[in-house]
Amino acid sequence: MGHGGNVIEELTADHREVEEIFGRIQSTTDQGQKLRDLVDEVTIELVRHAVAEEQYLYPAVREHVEGGDGIADKEIRDHSRIEKLLKQLEKTKADSPEMSPLLQQLMEEVAEHVEDEENNLFPMLRQACSSQMLGDLGEKVRRAKAMAPTRPHPAAPDTPPANKLLAPGAGLVDRARDFVTGRGKS
Repeated sequence: MGHGGNVIEELTADHREVEEIFGRIQSTTDQGQKLRDLVDEVTIELVRHAVAEEQYLYPAVREHVEGGDGIADKEIRDHSRIEKLLKQLEKTKADSPEMSPLLQQLMEEVAEHVEDEENNLFPMLRQACSSQMLGDLGEKVRRAKAMAPTRPHPAAPDTPPANKLLAPGAGLVDRARDFVTGRGKS
């Protein structure tokens, strides 16, 4: 969850972690609890990552990158599509015929989003911000991920200040539910 380094290093490490989970999903032949556990694991990581980006990365992009408002808006739209897919996956039984196409769509959406961030947004941010600012953002992102929800909440606000006010409460409820059910512990 927290990898260390500046915001770009932190979020890139998250991307690799999600790709690794996707690899395990693709290689599993178990359409039962093991697949459900992997889907829950990738959901937790993607939701935490998205919440942290929406709280800190995209506001920094808006402020420091030329054309940042349009870039941030596009990234938030990507998150919205991904979060809706995660919500569908949360409701889908692991052995359902709908599971595989939903997972494929999720992997494609996430891959496009990651490629865009790493090839376009991150280089622009690196050029626009000092190393100190990138380091500070990395620390803020790590703290946000620790408090973030672990389940998709597609109707929740995705821009400050509302997302910074509401996400910790939703995160607390999600983590309590996860503790009681054992979700995310495998």
